[in-house]
Parts: sequence; structure tokens; C-alpha cells
Amino acid sequence: METDLHSVCVVPMWAVGAIVVVVLALVACFVFCFFKKCFGKKKKSKKARERKGAARRRKAGEEGEVEGGPKLIVGILQAQDLAAMDIGGTSDPYVKVYLLPDKKKKFETKVQRKNLCPVFNETFIFKIPYAELGGKTLVLQVFDFDRFGKHDVIGQIKIPMNSVDLGQPMHQWRDLENAEKEEQEKLGDICISLRYVPTAGKLTVNIMEAKNLKKMDVGGLSDPFVKIVLQHNGKRLKKKKTTVKKNTLNPYFNESFSFEIPFEQIQKVQLLITVYDYDKLGSNDPIGKSFIGYGATGVGLRHWSDMLANPRRPVAQWHTLQPEEEVDAALKAPHR
Repeated sequence: METDLHSVCVVPMWAVGAIVVVVLALVACFVFCFFKKCFGKKKKSKKARERKGAARRRKAGEEGEVEGGPKLIVGILQAQDLAAMDIGGTSDPYVKVYLLPDKKKKFETKVQRKNLCPVFNETFIFKIPYAELGGKTLVLQVFDFDRFGKHDVIGQIKIPMNSVDLGQPMHQWRDLENAEKEEQEKLGDICISLRYVPTAGKLTVNIMEAKNLKKMDVGGLSDPFVKIVLQHNGKRLKKKKTTVKKNTLNPYFNESFSFEIPFEQIQKVQLLITVYDYDKLGSNDPIGKSFIGYGATGVGLRHWSDMLANPRRPVAQWHTLQPEEEVDAALKAPHR
């Protein structure tokens, strides 16, 4: 007698922290349109044949847009008997998915609240040439979400892609292993100068330079540019960006941007600084992020306070870049 795992959470004794992983490797997927000639006693009218042919062509075109290109498809279905990480004897699990060694593209499932047997049913796609796939390792890390602190690792799975038969889908349970403490990845540093003139209500942000940026391109370099977003009380007001600096991990920008901020609003302003790697053919990948102003801590708060304490004078400061998801989580946390 079979049991529906979606409705009843029955945990076998040997399954300690197991997670279902579906790895569907679709390599060099090309869509071909096959037109079949219709033979029969009764021949369809010319208009009917044209309508049918047009519908086929539209369908084939739509499929081609979705299916085209080599890719690795990873499906996270569900987890079972996860460790309880919270005081109430439960967890708020989610799964982070990425490929080693570069970690260039990271995906995350949605958080399943208060659930030790979560069902995710989420799919993620890595666009990667078949020739490069064998040297990669697929990593699935299960975290317990914490709104006010660091997310705790529940466990992880590592799958070397050279151990997988890429000719057919893989659908299986895997036991979670104890996750090694993830060493904080060094993303680089950025030097920013701030100047505020209270009487004019003018904030000037100068993106001076960056150093030791993370290598994002195959050749061991990056094409960095900086995006600046100005927020007030969590609401986006304006955004600016620098020029792109080609093939460098230590770009020099020296580009200034001005924003009009009345003195009565300056206390609730946030500056979000994100360094991106420019990609001509695809989406730009974030290298790292920092934020300054209301709600910031450490260097971000100190730099903002120094600027307010020294009106009309530019105040420069180096900021260490953090992972984008960590900064975004800090921005969503309640501010004192």
C-alpha cells in the first residue's frame, strides 16, 4: 500500500534529514519542427492547410524560445524529518542551490514556515555549456530562516556532475550531510565619498574606486560598474549608475552624483551601493552590495554619521562588499 507523501509525513528511521533532489540535465536542446504531409482521399482546402501550418509555426517558435540552449535543470521537491532549529521545536527551511567552484549564480526556494517536512516543488535552470558541466559540483544547502539574525545551516548535499549520467533524469532521495561552515567569500571593497549641504538640501555621492573585486568572467577578470539607489523610509526615490570599466578587478571611477534631499528627510535616507559585473549578452551579475544611512550598522552607520557631523565637507570611506541577499535581508529587518 502506497502512502501519499504530500498529505502524510511518514518518516522511516533511516531517513535523517533527507531531501529530494531532481537533477534533470538537458544538454544542447534544439527544437526541430517536423511537418507531416497529409495523405488521404479527401484533400483539405488550401486555407485550412495554411491556418494549420501557421499554428504549428507559432507553437514551434514559442517552444524554441523556452527550450533552446544547453542547460541543467534542478528541481527541489521536498524534504523530510529536518532538524528543529527554533525554540518552538520547528524550523523555517529554505534551500539554496548553486554550482561550485564559481558560485556565480545562486538560487533560493521560498521559505516554508514552521515545517520539518516541507514541500517545495520549485525548479531552477543553470545555462551552462555541456563541456563545462563535468567540472562542476552541484550544492544544495538547507537553511533555517531567521528574520532577525544569521540563517542557520541545517545540512547540505554535494553532487559532482561528473558522477551523474547526464543522458537521463535523476530522481532520488539523498541524506543531508553536516554542512561545513561556509567561509565568508571575499567580494571586494569600494571607496565612497559623501557630502551633504543642509542649506541647499543637496547630497553628493562620489564613487571613487574599488579594489580586489571577485572574479566573475572566464578570463579571471570582471567588467564592473556601480549602481546607486536612493531610498527614503524604504521607498525608492532615484537610481544612478557609473560607466562600465572593462577587464579589471581594481576599477577607478571618480564619478559624482547629486540628489536633492531636504534636511528634515535626511535622517531616514538609505543609500544602496551595488557593484555589478556587466554582461553584454545576459543579465548583469551582482558582485557585492553595501548600504549606508538609516538602519545601517558598523561602517555604514559611522560613515553616514560622519557626513552629517561635517556638513559641506566630503567624507570618504572604504566599505567591504557583502552578498546581495544578506544586505537585502538587513534592509527588511525592523530598524530601531
